[in-house]
Amino acid sequence: MKKLFRKKSISQILADVKTGYGDGESHGMNKVLGVRDITFLGMAAIIGAGIFSTVGSACADGGPAIIFLFIAIAVACGFSALCYAEMASRIPVSGSAYTYTYATFGELIAWIIGWDLIMEYAIGNVTVAISWSGNFTTFLEQLGIHVPGFLSHGYLEVKKVAAEFTAATSSGAEITEYMQQMNGIWESAPTIGSMPFILNLPAFLITVLITAVVYIGIKESRSAANGMVIFKVLVVILIIILGFFYVRPENWSPFAPNGASGVLKGVAAVFFAYIGFDALATVAEECKNPQRDLPKGMINSLIVATVLYILIALALTGMVNYSELNNEAFLANAFLSRGIDWIGGIIAFSALIATASVMLVFQIGQPRIWMSMSRDGLLPKRFSKIHRRYKTPSFATIITGILVGVPSLFMDADSVTDMCSIGTLFAFALVCGGIVILHTKKDAERPKFKVPYVSARYVLPILSLLIFGLLYYTRNDEGSLLFELSATNTNWIEQIPSLVFYGSLIVLSIVSFTKKLSLIPMLGMLFCLYFLSTLGATNWLRFIIWLAIGVLIYFLYSKKNSKLNQPE
Repeated sequence: MKKLFRKKSISQILADVKTGYGDGESHGMNKVLGVRDITFLGMAAIIGAGIFSTVGSACADGGPAIIFLFIAIAVACGFSALCYAEMASRIPVSGSAYTYTYATFGELIAWIIGWDLIMEYAIGNVTVAISWSGNFTTFLEQLGIHVPGFLSHGYLEVKKVAAEFTAATSSGAEITEYMQQMNGIWESAPTIGSMPFILNLPAFLITVLITAVVYIGIKESRSAANGMVIFKVLVVILIIILGFFYVRPENWSPFAPNGASGVLKGVAAVFFAYIGFDALATVAEECKNPQRDLPKGMINSLIVATVLYILIALALTGMVNYSELNNEAFLANAFLSRGIDWIGGIIAFSALIATASVMLVFQIGQPRIWMSMSRDGLLPKRFSKIHRRYKTPSFATIITGILVGVPSLFMDADSVTDMCSIGTLFAFALVCGGIVILHTKKDAERPKFKVPYVSARYVLPILSLLIFGLLYYTRNDEGSLLFELSATNTNWIEQIPSLVFYGSLIVLSIVSFTKKLSLIPMLGMLFCLYFLSTLGATNWLRFIIWLAIGVLIYFLYSKKNSKLNQPE
């Protein structure tokens, strides 16, 4: 049992970096990134899916008051970002949450996190690639160029919606234009034998292009990310300034038309808008001064993104009534309603740039996670191979491209989006927990950046009492307005994630009181656990199955090949 939780000490990790892991790999990576580059990479990851896809639905649910949710989730992510920043300062290597967990929780948990991060970076990028494809075909349509539907949609998406169309036709239910479109593609697509030939070619091609940029070097990736960030931030600023000129203050009243429950409906959409800053930790070995620059870059990018999200939410809900924002083209439609039609093409092109920049950062992150796992012996040695000319983890980058590109040809985005969020939150929670553990070690070396210590001894128990009080006083026949738990819900399985959150809240409050633990990482853990509890039992079941597959691989290969299992 001890071997399952054997830890790699921070001193050993840093010594391995200094000696090149005995193979010289770490000496081959270019140290070219500064604070500005890291900040831009963070903005490339964060400012993308949020502004151009999920902000509209969040505003439609919560109205102008959605800005409070952006602030709350920014604070929650800020707690996690501070923990990542301290970890990056203590352990400036490319493994991100995987390496941090190896040093604090042990090998098995580290493997689970490494396996889990595949969902955030690789599988998450399948969603982004599919989103990019939709933006690309829409942009081409505006230029008068039509891409056949069977070459711009995934097989599983078309098949699923065509089945919904058939069912709606039989039952007399409402048939949407989208259903008609997908059914038309299903019936008219060319066939191979009896199977329709339907592939999302643009999603595959953008994956190939982004993977090629990542493969040929971090300098090229940095230049591409910086250029895309400058362009999309300028467009966002233009949208904000232009939007405020057309604000009607009466649209901000009532400020919270659907109350607290309406605002909280946007949790998943708003959180998805912030995913990505943690990927910065994977480029630690390519930073000039990672212990100084990574913390600054993470926090800077989070602050800038939050300010832009709040301003654009206020501008949009001031231009039009919040209820008109629940559509895919909410940005363009908001301006169109005020007679500004020339900006539609700029927004469509900016969406392409924004989603491509998110893909770039995630494609950088995944190979470096695998590289770190391979160096520790948990994956085959080829995953840590550094290209002699380009100084990048070449084999791992190619495998990442295949893992993203092939599924993007036929997958349905909805089936992988929630899995991306659950994987990210799980990693955030463990990194916050790792900081709690490090803060209890008296002999731990003080890092250049450390999460400020504020005692959680009394704060967390009081917060727990307030939460349970809100749970009681906001209850009704359908459950609590603020925290999903219903006494009348007969499907108890769906309530398991919420019950786990409440149980964790009680346990962490007791431990915080008895051990005088640090408040910021504890709050980071609690926020992550709460967001995890909102993702539903079905997604949790998929997540557990995914982790079970990973654990099986660990026992079949990784455990016996671990460097910690080798004789000195």
